[in-house]
Amino acid sequence: MDFAVGLSSILLLVFLFMKLPVFIAILGAAVTYFMLHQELSSAILVQRIIAGSQSIPLLAIPFFVCAGVFMNYTGVTKRIMNFCESIVGNVIGGIGHVTVLVATLMGGLSGSNLADAAMEAKMLAPEMRKRGFSNAFASVLIATAAIITPLIPPGIAMIIYGSIANVSIGKLFIAGIGPGLMLCVALMLLVGFVSYKRGYRNPHPVDTSPKRIWTTFKGAFLPLCLPVIIIGGIRIGAFTPTEAGAVAIIYSLMLGFVYREMKLKDVLTGMKETVLTSASIMLIIGAASAFAWVLTRERVPQYFTSLFIDHLNSAVIFLLCVNVFLLIVGMFIEGNAAMIILVPLLAPLAHHFGINEIQFAMVVIFNFAIGALSPPMGTLMFVTCSITKCPMSTFIKEAVPFYILLVVCLLLLTFVPVFSTGLVDLVY
Repeated sequence: MDFAVGLSSILLLVFLFMKLPVFIAILGAAVTYFMLHQELSSAILVQRIIAGSQSIPLLAIPFFVCAGVFMNYTGVTKRIMNFCESIVGNVIGGIGHVTVLVATLMGGLSGSNLADAAMEAKMLAPEMRKRGFSNAFASVLIATAAIITPLIPPGIAMIIYGSIANVSIGKLFIAGIGPGLMLCVALMLLVGFVSYKRGYRNPHPVDTSPKRIWTTFKGAFLPLCLPVIIIGGIRIGAFTPTEAGAVAIIYSLMLGFVYREMKLKDVLTGMKETVLTSASIMLIIGAASAFAWVLTRERVPQYFTSLFIDHLNSAVIFLLCVNVFLLIVGMFIEGNAAMIILVPLLAPLAHHFGINEIQFAMVVIFNFAIGALSPPMGTLMFVTCSITKCPMSTFIKEAVPFYILLVVCLLLLTFVPVFSTGLVDLVY
């Protein structure tokens, strides 16, 4: 590695600490490298940025973003919330369990953890406070439950990882169900324990009769079919993951007309939101692709590979080191950008140690999902606190048991492959 790549990497960290937009920070580092290497044509930089955003699998990102945005205008969130409440509304900490279930079910419809966190903070946080939950606990629970979104298909992180590491996106979609459900159950157990200790109970009984369960299920049935249609269609070969995004858009529009809650104004607003969200993601991908080319040219992946092979001879130690490293990186760098830069370095190492590519993908995605909740750069924390008006210091203090729970889940995912590979083996 020469001086230029070292300086570029340091500048990348400095720019991120200065809270510059992520794509500008990464692009600035890449541009610095090219300025220090006068023999390299600037046309190469432009080509790498464009090529990084022109991968066919990445077309799925704007499709699924659009489908998720449209879903938010069709009224499905309220229907799913009513269905979840009819099942667990009277359990100790009922509305807390509803929050976790809504996040899990909406994860299969939205694909955006920030959008889900914002939506649930607006809808569920006032209801939780009304039923006796502290504002801090409600805020932390909503932000933590939103971590499930990138795990449940169709998560944007899976599309990006699959396109970078050349791993089947269809298999990643199926693999994400296991970790998503594991985290859902773990959070519900923690909510039940905390609610029992603090006396969080509904002031008034909730109707959980079979009749209401059936009525609310009928209202939520069509939206809940979307993940089944996507995974089933990909598995039987009816369409590719990219085409599945287009199918999701058509399905979400159909729901809007069936429920008569989506107006033409909402369609136009949704398309605008899709363009803005997709553009921000693609700018990061393009810039990160250019910087990844710099690292590859300087043989940084080969350097790290030889370093690990010379000093580590155990897959267990490798996985532990990767977890610690990614948790720290996720605290400072946006997950998708970090994934584009680091996956080309880490995936070959995982292959060398004989780690299943699907399992390793889930470990990486889970790590960066936790990073979205971690200070100082945790985007989920900022989004949720800005809506619920919860002070950051109070949020972090309340979040300690949740961080411990997430680390335990991460270790289970790391060392018990069945959580990530079990369903894949069964389906494929």
